[in-house]
Amino acid sequence: MQAPQLQHLAVGGAAAATGAPRRLAYWDWPCQVADHPSVVVCVHGLSRQGLDFNNLAQVLTQRSRVISVDVAGRGHSDWLADPMGYQIATYAADIATLLMHLRTETPDVQVDWVGTSMGGLIGMALAAQPQMALRRLVLNDVGPVIQWEALLRIGAYLGLNPSFDSEQAAVDYLASISAGFGPHTPEQWRALSLPLLRQRDGRWWLHYDPAIATPFKVMTATTDEAAARQIVQAGETALWDLYDAIQAPTLLLRGAQSDLLTPKTAQHMTQRGPKARLVTFDGVGHAPTLVAEDQIAAVRDFLWAT
Repeated sequence: MQAPQLQHLAVGGAAAATGAPRRLAYWDWPCQVADHPSVVVCVHGLSRQGLDFNNLAQVLTQRSRVISVDVAGRGHSDWLADPMGYQIATYAADIATLLMHLRTETPDVQVDWVGTSMGGLIGMALAAQPQMALRRLVLNDVGPVIQWEALLRIGAYLGLNPSFDSEQAAVDYLASISAGFGPHTPEQWRALSLPLLRQRDGRWWLHYDPAIATPFKVMTATTDEAAARQIVQAGETALWDLYDAIQAPTLLLRGAQSDLLTPKTAQHMTQRGPKARLVTFDGVGHAPTLVAEDQIAAVRDFLWAT
């Protein structure tokens, strides 16, 4: 199995809305052939990190270089001084800088995008901009309409900053809050969990800034649920506008038991904007991990299609 290289890129800065200069970390799997005309950029979900895509990368590197980002505040990327900066606009600006860096390295490179949940929203924001020139877009269990109940479920654990007296206890905890990922072997749960952990003072901690939850909790913790839902609905209108502006061929993946992306929203996404091709995985909720062979094959076949 090919091991990725951990790289860093300077982002932000005084001239940017993203604040002081900081480091964006990303994992780099080189293409297995010398001439790689394409790069696949993978971006994880809300509380995850870039090594989630290791299994997918092992396959895609047969034809492409694969880059998987640790979004700001996660993994090996720097934390933000202002927690209210943990929002899609910041993440999109950071990764736009990365895309420009990749095109400086290889001016004619074709860029594909695979985004899970939050990573899909970032992909929508960038794919809607013609200058980003994304060739193909994979949205993994996310769309312009996000169910309020799913937000409340995620908010129940996001940013709690638990610690554990053993590595296995931490792995078991992460598996318990990730039931929507579907069935995995103990080895697969362990592989998905270990990159999220760091040992400190004899205990195991989650490897992200607990403050990533701040904007999320500002939205969901209001006592006026009707007002909060109005904010969410306004965001949906903006996201539909982004989605309708996308021209890149788009693949939409959905867990059949997803509580975040409904069948109705997924069906609408096949009928408007880029008219995504929809693939649904039985026995999976939010979100497919792209570890199972059928999930990897769906992404591979879409990206490699002539």
